[in-house]
Amino acid sequence: MLNEEVTLRKLEILCSFVRTGSLVKTAEELRLSSVSIHKALHSLETGIACPLFVKEGRQLKALPAAVYLAEASIDLLGDIDRILKKTRSKAGVEIGQIRLGSMYSLTANIIPRIIMGTKIRRPDLDIDLYLGSNEDLMNKLSEGTVDAVVIAVPSTNLPDGVQVVPLFEDDLFLASSKKNKPSEASIDLSQYREEKFLTLQDGFATTSGFFDAFQLAGFKPKVVMKVGDIFSLMNMVSGDLGRSLLPGRVKALMGNTIEFTPLMPKYRVIQRIGLLYLQANESNPNILALAAEARMLHRKNN
Repeated sequence: MLNEEVTLRKLEILCSFVRTGSLVKTAEELRLSSVSIHKALHSLETGIACPLFVKEGRQLKALPAAVYLAEASIDLLGDIDRILKKTRSKAGVEIGQIRLGSMYSLTANIIPRIIMGTKIRRPDLDIDLYLGSNEDLMNKLSEGTVDAVVIAVPSTNLPDGVQVVPLFEDDLFLASSKKNKPSEASIDLSQYREEKFLTLQDGFATTSGFFDAFQLAGFKPKVVMKVGDIFSLMNMVSGDLGRSLLPGRVKALMGNTIEFTPLMPKYRVIQRIGLLYLQANESNPNILALAAEARMLHRKNN
């Protein structure tokens, strides 16, 4: 059982001491006196009720038990930090940072606009950007490791308590190299059974839309390669390693080397891009600023 001798502050001191190996360096790092560090470590040893240190001359050396406790405490202190941040967020207490998740394909246009607009609203706000697949970012939002995400809104199984601010709708196009571009104005996917296709790995919204379109066409495409980001995929398409289905929002990136041809209406697959955040965070002023900027961009796009 824990007692009053074991505190988070003393565990933090232990972590620093094990990392630096020096009472003096620990004192400098934590802006305490060496005497205070020494007392805290021995108090922790008393509270744990087992040997943690041994004296070697005038130096204090951490025993294996202390090293283990420090390594385990790093994760514990990280968890406590996340819990406190989430608690402050749920209480609507302002913090000067937002962790924003985004799909790779949105970083060339919509994400810079959202970030700049939000920074104008709240100049002191720091925004950390996390990139990943739709599935990965949705999991991060649910776990609380990001505060908001800009992704393709899931059409099914959207978790309870998630707020959605629509941004825009996007279509998938047949993407081909310029030297192998189709002659037709719109694509009948049923005529592409023998073509080689490239796509993203599972978990990406574009991958889901890719297979949805071919399901409408009534066959499984010949996928010769899956890659981990849309920029690599576009480079491979431009190099004529195969065709793909790509969202219209990436046209501006490589429109000079990739031909984007619309699909026939019966194969149309729409991605609905939106800002998502937990309802528990909607009183956070930073989230409110982010959502307000997203709504303004939605009005401009419609």
